Amino acid sequence: MKIALLGSTGSIGRQTLDVCRREGYGVDCLSANKNDKLLAEQCREFGVKRCWIGEENYKSLKTRLADTSTEVLTGADELCRMAAESECDTVVNALLGISGLLPTLAAIDGKRRIALANKETLVAGGEIVMAKIKATKTDLTPIDSEHSAVFQCLEGHKSEAESIILTASGGAFYGKTRDELQYVTAADALKHPNWNMGQKITIDCATMMNKGFEVIEAMYLFDVPVDKVEVIIHRESIIHSMVRFVDGAVLAQLGVPDMKIPISLALTYPRRASSPECRALDFEKLSQLTFAKPDKDTFGLLSFAYEAIKKGGNIPAAMNGADEAAVELFLQGKIRFLDIERAVRYACSKTTFIAHPTVEQILDTDIAARQAVKGYDYNA
Repeated sequence: MKIALLGSTGSIGRQTLDVCRREGYGVDCLSANKNDKLLAEQCREFGVKRCWIGEENYKSLKTRLADTSTEVLTGADELCRMAAESECDTVVNALLGISGLLPTLAAIDGKRRIALANKETLVAGGEIVMAKIKATKTDLTPIDSEHSAVFQCLEGHKSEAESIILTASGGAFYGKTRDELQYVTAADALKHPNWNMGQKITIDCATMMNKGFEVIEAMYLFDVPVDKVEVIIHRESIIHSMVRFVDGAVLAQLGVPDMKIPISLALTYPRRASSPECRALDFEKLSQLTFAKPDKDTFGLLSFAYEAIKKGGNIPAAMNGADEAAVELFLQGKIRFLDIERAVRYACSKTTFIAHPTVEQILDTDIAARQAVKGYDYNA
């Protein structure tokens, strides 16, 4: 087996390469946005045919790989071409944000199997992506731990499912009030209780925007009404999600919080590969599994995600773009934590609604939402 890995220097990308090392999988091509040093090391280790990097680091990567046969590419069109034309079995999309949408569509056009970790692909362009998936009969396997869990629970019984239950850790600020969140810092928000992830997704976990994105993603992946996707707080992150069936039974997928488990399944499915590096779940050491209703008043972006997808059209794309921009400002210390929600709601309120947007209109919506966030008066 050979893969193409988009986003190889991020958390998911690095862990995907760990699975490839373990399984002996080949890697045809890699991409990264900025980290040319690590990307060059990965290219040399796996002997990749082509690699892609953002324009700012293109010359540096060319120099680092000058003594190899690896072709170095840059530019959005070249990334899409690489995804579509790669000599691989599976394209793993571990890109961050809206940047993952066009390469996903290109890979589908190239009739490549998709292993998807880029949830924004479906949040912003789910209607278009899933229509293309169905038209081309392309296989799409989720990498997110929650959706991988649902995927496993539904296997062979999708028509008998009553609802999907996504578990959420609650992030760094579970149990806090809005007053207590007024002056929390990015360093505070990045202290996730269970998972080691990138900064953007960790902040989204703290606001619960990430779970809102996952609700929308589940709706598209499993073709269910959004009202059939529930969220429950499960602080231990042992149950990764559940499915309630029409007979009252609930199936759950359990495991230690380790992303290599769903990554491995996405690459090896329908086979399950041995994962000796992943710690086994020890039931004797589990003192309890707890569940609680999410606080949608304090963490309003979870509720807003339901509102956005019910409005439909390009509103989820605006929400996604606004969140990316607002989180970046928060990480830079330019806005406060609760300003993220204010900015997202403001940007979406300024969005011109389009019921069935084209890809170009989705990208335009994304740009406009980001501009609205940057122009918002946070002192008002």
